[in-house]
Amino acid sequence: MKRYINTSLSIVLLLSVLLYACDLEEPAPAGPSDNPQISEVLPAEGVANETLTLKGSGLGNITSVVFSSDSVPVYINPTLNTDQAFIFRVPLDALTGEQNIIFTNGKGVEFTVPFKVLGFPTVTEVSNYNFSADEEITLTGKNLIDVTQVLITGTSTEITIVSQTATSLTVKMPASELNEFTLSIENSTGVTETEQVFVNRDKAFLIFTDDYAPGYMDATWGAPGAISTEVFKSGTASVGKKYETGTWSVFGFGWTNTANDSFKYLSFWVKGGSIDLDLYIFSQQSPSYFDTFSDFNKISVPANEWTYFKIPVDQLKLWENGPEWNHLGWRIQGPDNGDETIYLDDVMFVR
Repeated sequence: MKRYINTSLSIVLLLSVLLYACDLEEPAPAGPSDNPQISEVLPAEGVANETLTLKGSGLGNITSVVFSSDSVPVYINPTLNTDQAFIFRVPLDALTGEQNIIFTNGKGVEFTVPFKVLGFPTVTEVSNYNFSADEEITLTGKNLIDVTQVLITGTSTEITIVSQTATSLTVKMPASELNEFTLSIENSTGVTETEQVFVNRDKAFLIFTDDYAPGYMDATWGAPGAISTEVFKSGTASVGKKYETGTWSVFGFGWTNTANDSFKYLSFWVKGGSIDLDLYIFSQQSPSYFDTFSDFNKISVPANEWTYFKIPVDQLKLWENGPEWNHLGWRIQGPDNGDETIYLDDVMFVR
């Protein structure tokens, strides 16, 4: 009797497993319809990479999905497509704003749903951090095609938009009494404040822009500095200096006595040489004058490109040993493997 019961239970369990396995089998993919019906897409608006669900009937075998602004395609996963639903994501490069999502199935039947792509304006790079009145600066980032307004943050001062694409925004900077500021950028999603801070060249204490500022001149040691109208970051010129191999030399400016007039930063653009270089910034009042080689006054300059520096003057200790100096310099240890030329542009103190 006991053996009979165990055998019966085994048969019942086997049948149960087979029936359960049948239930788990994936249904055959739904075929395309001549008349797809849409009930909704959820959510009705969303940011890049957000998951969306299209609901309705006759939705099988969707073969193409495109966001209409700039015809941005969608990746399709067939396993997420049934007769009643289709799951997909907002493309990473979808343009912000109101538009249609265009669906096409295997029979070539096309249908659309309205959708709003959300995306705050984002700025990742700028053509320059420094500006003078009416100078144009290009901002590079995302979600910039539908930007409608740019303001100086915290003010009502509007900045003129010259041109825009999905990834770039060119603006004309205004005259301002502010020393520096960020920008508030508004598009259809909302307002973003830039991380980048823009310096008003018209309010700064200038040492070199397209030429030496009044009272300043070349104060290099070794090969002299030379103004270049072929290599520059801002305006029409920069100043270059050749560091000769193994030579004790300095790239510098002087000889006007300069006191700390509430300066917060020393800022400048520097174009590197053929290799990465470390430079040391000093003044006559630095702890060891031109022999100040420390982490606090060292900058690392990448090769063959323009790099922007904005360094707190307190960090640099340019007035450590006295209230005035008349020599500001950039010194290198070496170079040991060949001559190296660097260029400086927009050298100034920011209040």
